[in-house]
Amino acid sequence: MTLNPVRATGAESITDGPGSTITLLTDTPELTCNTATFELGAAGAPVHFHTKATEFFHVIDGRLDVLVGDEVHTLAKGDFLSVPPGVKHAFAPAAGHTAEVFVGFTPGMARFDYYRLLGRVRAGEATMQDIVDSQPVYDNHYAESDAWAGRPRSAEA
Repeated sequence: MTLNPVRATGAESITDGPGSTITLLTDTPELTCNTATFELGAAGAPVHFHTKATEFFHVIDGRLDVLVGDEVHTLAKGDFLSVPPGVKHAFAPAAGHTAEVFVGFTPGMARFDYYRLLGRVRAGEATMQDIVDSQPVYDNHYAESDAWAGRPRSAEA
């Protein structure tokens, strides 16, 4: 087996929203990994769940709010959290903070094309309906949460 390291200078990065960048690292049947960098006030990922994969988060820097079920947890630098299949979750930088996060899925989900679709929506080359239609393909199912909708999103809140 040949291993090919992903070099920071050659990794593909996608801007999926204002102040949000996803850097693609690996996308295999066993494991999908990326980093997510959020500037102050970035929206992050909306409430969703996966039916097949566990998603995990390791905060590299900053502070990250993560919805798990109906509870919002604030993670700080060095913190780790995993979300099993079927549990709704969302994530974004905590109010008044930035965040850099290592994100992974196991098993892998051939997810890079989903991130690229998010980038195409941001660029005006695809629509939100394309995202909705892709839910079964990428095992990314959108949901709602009063706990997430009611959390503070800015330092003033």
